[in-house]
Amino acid sequence: MIQNGQLLAVFNSAHRVMKAESILKKCRLAILLIPAPRALSTDCGLAIRYDSDISDTVFQSLTSEKLLPTSIYRKVSDIHYEQIWTSENIEDPVE
Repeated sequence: MIQNGQLLAVFNSAHRVMKAESILKKCRLAILLIPAPRALSTDCGLAIRYDSDISDTVFQSLTSEKLLPTSIYRKVSDIHYEQIWTSENIEDPVE
């Protein structure tokens, strides 16, 4: 289950999301690989869920491995997700 305020990192392939999961788990970060919610359009159908308080660490860990997600979303309500970062704006920091 995804709680309001939690973040979802979406990748463009199952291989990339599973590699990201492995990297983040090696860093002992509290993340979970989950099926992507229907409200999100994803190429691979998977996402990595994590709390906003570790957002910077997740982003830095993935950046150091050159494995950034396609997009990052924040759950706002039961059916609404707000896109807070996209790889199209690579220079913008994650909120």
